[in-house]
Amino acid sequence: MKALRRTLVGLGLAGAIGWLLRLRGRGGAPPTKGGWRQLHEPDFR
Repeated sequence: MKALRRTLVGLGLAGAIGWLLRLRGRGGAPPTKGGWRQLHEPDFR
């Protein structure tokens, strides 16, 4: 019974931490500066 309780507490803590990290990552606007730039192929000849 002790091991089952520890397992449930561990899963609960892992879920809470995952939920907090997910919540923290939300919001904000996508970057408006920067973006893609053309890369030039190196000359290997």
